[in-house]
Order: sequence, then structure tokens, then C-alpha cells
Amino acid sequence: MNIRYQRRRSTEVRIGGTPLGGKNPIRIQSMADVSTMDTAAAVAQAVRIIEAGADYVRFTAQGEREARNLAAVREALRSKGYDTPLIADIHFNPKAADAAAASVEKVRINPGNYVDNAQSFRQARHAGGGGEYESDIAKIRERFIPFLQLCRRYGTAIRIGVNHGSLSDRIMSRYGDTPEGMVASCMEFLHICREMDFNDAVISIKASNTTVMVQTVRLLVRTMDEEDMHYPLHLGVTEAGDSEDGRIKSAVGIGALLADGIGDTVRVSLSEPPETEIPVARKLVDYILLRENHEPVDAPDTYAPDADYRRETREVPGIGGHNHPAVISWRHPGEIAVSTGDVPPDFIYIGRNSPDTAAQPVAPLLVDADYCDDRPGVFPYFHAGNVSKIKDCRASAKFVELEYRDINASVLDLFRQDKATVMVFNSSHPNPVAEMRALILRLKEAGCDAPVVLRRHYCETDLESLQLKAAADFGAALTDGIGNGIFLCNAQHTEAFAAERYMFAILQAARARISKTEYISCPGCGRTLYDLKATLARVKAATSHLKGLKIAVMGCIVNGPGEMADADYGYVGAGHGRISLYKGRECIRKNIPEAEAVEQLLHLIRESANRPCKEISEKL
Repeated sequence: MNIRYQRRRSTEVRIGGTPLGGKNPIRIQSMADVSTMDTAAAVAQAVRIIEAGADYVRFTAQGEREARNLAAVREALRSKGYDTPLIADIHFNPKAADAAAASVEKVRINPGNYVDNAQSFRQARHAGGGGEYESDIAKIRERFIPFLQLCRRYGTAIRIGVNHGSLSDRIMSRYGDTPEGMVASCMEFLHICREMDFNDAVISIKASNTTVMVQTVRLLVRTMDEEDMHYPLHLGVTEAGDSEDGRIKSAVGIGALLADGIGDTVRVSLSEPPETEIPVARKLVDYILLRENHEPVDAPDTYAPDADYRRETREVPGIGGHNHPAVISWRHPGEIAVSTGDVPPDFIYIGRNSPDTAAQPVAPLLVDADYCDDRPGVFPYFHAGNVSKIKDCRASAKFVELEYRDINASVLDLFRQDKATVMVFNSSHPNPVAEMRALILRLKEAGCDAPVVLRRHYCETDLESLQLKAAADFGAALTDGIGNGIFLCNAQHTEAFAAERYMFAILQAARARISKTEYISCPGCGRTLYDLKATLARVKAATSHLKGLKIAVMGCIVNGPGEMADADYGYVGAGHGRISLYKGRECIRKNIPEAEAVEQLLHLIRESANRPCKEISEKL
């Protein structure tokens, strides 16, 4: 089977003068974080977002007043020569959606709270369906159909935007907090769109958990295909955070779907000024689009984007079996004794250098086979040119680097028979995800249980580009369950420790290995009534050493309580200058003054985790 990258077929949606889907480019967008009622500030920020390269600009509209004021924002932008379509973001208030339909080119509604109450996590309602369930569907139709009629009248598009953190009690009761529930929430509204012959609809399903996001979007696409629906898709990872971690987490989730041709518009949600999101999204999209018209990958007939790629592998010292995915770092001999944090790499590759030239390493060494001697903690690294020498090597672990073209029957026999071998799969193909999948399917067909390390070589002077490309490539494979380790290399001089940081961040973003504190942080919007970015920085400074802990910093209650399901602790905006603190899904302290909230969060963590006060307070 020949595999090529191709975009999913979708219908075209009219959004002002910038249509979406069909044969149109993948559109880039961001969302303002200023008050929608502050017209001057809204216009100024929209201009910055547009000039950064955005195709659309979104604003929150909490009520009818905000929704109507978007008409003034749009008019002011038009007077300045900007015709970029505006999007209104609606939660809880159908009347605001109606008002927005007359004010902007597109309206986003959340089916989890458009008619239903948002999930309370307490009220179980008619899980088995029946008359009461159907009665609720009738209520949705009663409210949603007039809205569609308004949108048709004004030529306004809609986005049905499902968030993992804001499913309704009705959906939660019937499906639970599952991909099936998220898809069902979306399909209820799509069925009404089809019935009303309303085609200017875009779909999004988002989560802060990248694996949930990818699995759910794939399920939605399969479900729509079965019903011959081809609505365009908006992609995003909610609450991705900021800095390296925010970029890497976004690239893992969005990149995994873009790699399969899924996605017509992208928003990278960062807890940073919204205009900074645009070049990040553009770099990621442009990288994936380099795969157009590439040489095909010769894959087994069982190949499918959502095939089962997970496999049991044998254990070789330090890798495979039940070990977590390994990190291999390429260091110079003078760096091998340096520890950069709590978690060192699992192996250090030093090429042709002799281990004698370095001090005591912080991890086992991989040395090119011709330069490797027989000593503890040093393993030979073979290349395709000297594979024939493997049978004479008695090392307990033998790392063998190969490309896809090197895989044949005799090579597969070697890896099956020699239980000390580890395959280091180096993909240089423009579509590395397809090659990685094809390799795993070939290994499964051959009954080969050798561990596989994924290696990819880049040539980047821009470290942000390196983060995004590596996260998109490795993250997509890891999300599929592919890989017992990763090995990131860069031809330009990149500090080894930075590459290690990226690898650990990619593994964590793909939920393959937890090595540090994880922050679930929204980008903020007009609903946020405190300084989210400064608060996030303070929380990170105080808790970044608490490995494995998940802490959410959320601007408001729209998604906040729901996303607490994926966090150990949550800091959620509750009103002007007021914060509520959560442990998991439970609100522990309500309406705390903002000035006290970070300290109160730290006290909550200390009490719950039984950690010494000094361990946390010294970080403040």
C-alpha cells in the first residue's frame, strides 16, 4: 500500500471574505483577552493579531451587551482598512448568540452549556435515555433552530465547539467523561444543522489532555464519515500553558491530527499575548504542509491512521518491556558527567569518542560499535553499514540505527533472534509519522518484539521551530503508542540539555512519561478578571519542583471546573478579583481575594500532599 499525505475532504464554509474548508488554506486564528466592552482596546488588540498573520479574530461575548458591541469593534476595524472576520465566543447565553449573529461573521457556541446547564459533577440525569432525554433534545431544537435561522438571515457561520471541561450533566450521565460523550454532544447539534440544511458550520472538540483530544477528533471524523458529513474542523489543545511546554503540548495534539490531513483552522492557545500565538501556529501548519506531494511510503495493507500500533516488546537493559520510554541524548564527552535536573537522560550517545575522555557519566553511554570496548555501562551503537558485526558482539544491549529502506527479511530475522538488539529507527522521510507507523506494522507482522527508539534529525537555528517540529513528529507517534524511546538530534549547534528538555516535554505532553510538574493553563480572554499570566508565573515558581503534580490556572468557570478533572489542584477565576481553589473536581475554598489566592493554593497543596511548608514556601 502506498501512503501519501493528503488533507481530509471537507465542505466550504463562508466566513465573511475568508472562507474555510474545501480547497482553502488552513486558516490561523487567535482570541483577544481584553474586555469586549472596551472598544478601543479590542480594536487595538485585533489589529496586532491581524498584523501577526491571523485569518480570524475571536472575542468573548458573555452577554447581549458584549455581543452587540462587537458590531462597533467590527466597524472600527473596517474604518482602519481591516476586513478580517470576527468571531463571537458564547457560553451559557443563547440570547447573546442571537445578538452576535447580527454583529460578526461567525458565532461559536458550546453545546455543553448552550441550553443545558454545564456539568455540576453531582446530578445524574436519565442515564438510560427515554422520554426525559428526548424532552431535553426537543428543548435544544426549540432554541437552536431559531438561532440557525438568524444566522442564515445574516450570512453568519457557526462553530459548534465542544470542550472536554464543559460537557452537560445530561451527556455526562449517559456517556460519562468520554470521547463518546464529546462526540455525542456535537452530533446532536449537527443532526439539527443537517435537518435545517444549514451548511456553514465548523466543528471543534478540544481537551487539555492531548491523547483525549486526538482520540476524540478521530472518533468524530469516523462518526461524521459514517453519516456522510464533511464539516470542516477547528483544532486546538485547550489550556496548553506558556513557553516551551505550551508550544510542545500544542504541537503534539494539533500536529498528530494535521499529520493525518485533519484540520481546516488552527488556534494555538498560549497563556501569552494572543498575537504571539499566530507565528507559532503558522510554523506548525507550514511544517506539516511540506508533506504535500511527497514520495509515497510503502506500508502494509493494514495501514490506517487509527490502526492499533501498540505492541509488547522484550526488555533490554534500561529499555523496552515495562520501562517508560527512554530519552537518548547526544552529548560531547565533556558534558556526560553533567546533571541538569532531577531526571537525567536514560542513555548518552557520544559517537566515536572514547569513554576514557570523560568523567563519570550520569547515564549509560552509547558508543559507535567500532570504538566501543567491553565495560559496564557502555553499549555499542551500530549503523546500517556494520550490521554484519552484530552477531559477534556479546553486549547485553546493542543499539542498531536503521532507516526504513534498510528493513528487509534478513534484518527482521536478526532482530527476532538476537534478544539484546534495540532498533534505533531514523526517519528522514518528509512524512515521518507514516514511516514510523509502517515500520511498526511490519514488525508486528514479522512477530518481532524488539524495542524501537524513534530518531529524527533536524537542521534548525530557530529553537521554537525545533520544538514544534520535534513535538509534531515524535508526539504523533507516541500518541499512537509507537516508540520505546526518542532520540532528538539537530545539525545546528543546540545545547544538548535543551534537546533533552524538549524530549522530556514531548513525552509528558503525549502522556507517555511524567517527569515534572504539569500546568494546565488557559490563555485568558475577556472573561478573565485577574492577571493570569503573572499568576501562572508565581504558581510555577513556587511549585515547579513538585514532580508529577498537575496544577490548573484557569481564567473563569467556563471550562475551569471541568478541566479540574485532569488536574490535582485548580486556581479558577470566580469573579472580579476573586478566586476559587479546587482539589480535583471539588471546590475547597470559594471566592478568595486574589491577593491571598496563590498562598492559599500553596497551603492547600501542603495540607493535601503532606509536604513540608518549607519545601514549597522557599520557592516563593
